[in-house]
Amino acid sequence: MKNMPEVNPDLLLAVRRKRGELNLTVAELSNSTGISRWTLSPILSGKHTSANRTTIKKLDNWLYQHI
Repeated sequence: MKNMPEVNPDLLLAVRRKRGELNLTVAELSNSTGISRWTLSPILSGKHTSANRTTIKKLDNWLYQHI
């Protein structure tokens, strides 16, 4: 993936934890964040370590809303 920023490991861990606390499926998290589940799943599993800035911002905003 060219010129895409790395997903911050702390952000990813926090999203995973909050998703677990809320007992959300990837599809439910996808609906809540506005990120395609096909994009979200490899990020959450660690297969993709980078993502476009919009995706990272959406994850950050979702997490902020659920603090």
